[in-house]
Amino acid sequence: MKFKILAVSVTVLAAFALSAQDGKILHPEMTVSTGTWDKPAATIGTKPSMPWTATTTAAGVDQKPQPGKEITVVGEIVDFSCYLQLGKHGEKHRACGQKCVQNGQPIGLLTQKGELYMLMPEEHDPRRDGGVDAKASASEHMGHIVEVNGTEASVGAYHGIYVQGLTK
Repeated sequence: MKFKILAVSVTVLAAFALSAQDGKILHPEMTVSTGTWDKPAATIGTKPSMPWTATTTAAGVDQKPQPGKEITVVGEIVDFSCYLQLGKHGEKHRACGQKCVQNGQPIGLLTQKGELYMLMPEEHDPRRDGGVDAKASASEHMGHIVEVNGTEASVGAYHGIYVQGLTK
């Protein structure tokens, strides 16, 4: 009986702790020194005139990609994997994050509200064929607060921004 009470108590406390972190940046003591929420250090991506490029539309099932909307978001470029697993970001994590994205780890954009988006090149065929790559701009601005233009798409709790205008 005591074990059941202890197990239930631990579960409730864990759920409370996780829900308390919603909408907050993990480890706010890991600060950013380049760019601010009001004055981003750079802009990544071109503002799309339509949600999807021709190659993305052509690649969609029945030439209909999932719904997307043009979006501009300010956030910190993070290594998605280290942020999600360890809460690491900011200037102190810059070198590690640069190595991670250069070696294929996903790129994230962390907003002031604690939302985490995955960033990817938008153009389907060039992305598939290796003609565009987000690693260079992500590495250059790792740990910086930037403005990102692109197309937002989401499935369930997963959110991504597909960025146009990236080069290899």
